[in-house]
Amino acid sequence: MNLWLRLLAVVLAALRGPRLHPIAEASRLSFRVMPHDLDVSLHMNNGRYWTLMDLGRVDLMIRTGLWTAIRRHGWVPIVSAGKIRFRRELRLWRRFRLETRIVAWSEAWVVVEHRVVTRGRDGAEILAAIALVRAGLYDRREKAFVPVPRLFAEVGVPETASPAMTPEVAAFIAAEDALRAAG
Repeated sequence: MNLWLRLLAVVLAALRGPRLHPIAEASRLSFRVMPHDLDVSLHMNNGRYWTLMDLGRVDLMIRTGLWTAIRRHGWVPIVSAGKIRFRRELRLWRRFRLETRIVAWSEAWVVVEHRVVTRGRDGAEILAAIALVRAGLYDRREKAFVPVPRLFAEVGVPETASPAMTPEVAAFIAAEDALRAAG
């Protein structure tokens, strides 16, 4: 039930929040580690990171206006791959911020970066985890992924070339392509 409450809170805040530019701005959500987020080591469960990152993508889709197009066309958001790197543990009651932004794209998919940021004892921001997700919108009627230029057009962004991939994004995409070929 707790995740449904978090989802409801994110959706309601996103509907009232300022609009975001899909490729120029990041979603920023604040959370606190709750008892139901913990695993047997008494820090945030690794699966919980992925669940909260889902909420970051929901906030981004709503606040960019993309959710309206998704509902209108019956598209389905699909995550095809994800990679996470844990750097610092998050213990009970710890506050943290989830930053979600689109960092690269191709004809049919986008790469979304999720950064989990907290504060150290000295008050400086520290990166607790970072993840990359490859995702797209699937059109069940067309039985194909929606071209990225079309989804950008739906939210008022003219056709734009993807920024050059950083080395970590390029490595992530290469690993995903190799896994897809192996499967």
